[in-house]
Amino acid sequence: MNLKDYIRSIPDYPKKGILFRDITTLIKDADAFEECINQIIERSKNYKIDKIAAIESRGFVFASAVSYLLKKPFIMFRKKNKLPAETHSVDFELEYGTATIEVHKDSIDKDDSVLIIDDLIATGGTAEAAAKLVEMSNAKIAAFVFAINLFDLGGSDNLVKKGYKVENLMDFPGH
Repeated sequence: MNLKDYIRSIPDYPKKGILFRDITTLIKDADAFEECINQIIERSKNYKIDKIAAIESRGFVFASAVSYLLKKPFIMFRKKNKLPAETHSVDFELEYGTATIEVHKDSIDKDDSVLIIDDLIATGGTAEAAAKLVEMSNAKIAAFVFAINLFDLGGSDNLVKKGYKVENLMDFPGH
């Protein structure tokens, strides 16, 4: 099954000049969603994983299923002020603005090996912020797994250059 066939492209969303890659068409198809989860799990077998983390919000769709099937704890990286307990916080740049993500300080233990899953990587700002949250907890990144890599925006390559392991299920141009 070619998962790329299940990704809808929407021009000029959320703003002019952005070509949005929509995963809702993939996750609404049970077979395509199952195949996507299976591919993530297969790629994850290459790494020692203690916990699985995801970036709000579309990353939760994939990571929670993977976490359940692999019987690993699930950690949520949330937008600012969405978590009720004490948090680590990182500000970062997006391709169309700035944002902050947080994680509960007690979610990740020292020396944990964390697999980070997200639906898409563009410039890599969000992924780098997620890595910083893991590292603030004195843990390490097992790898990143992205359903979609917008290869011409360079985020995946930048993570690799910084020494992170990266798995991408699909590659698309970002423009």
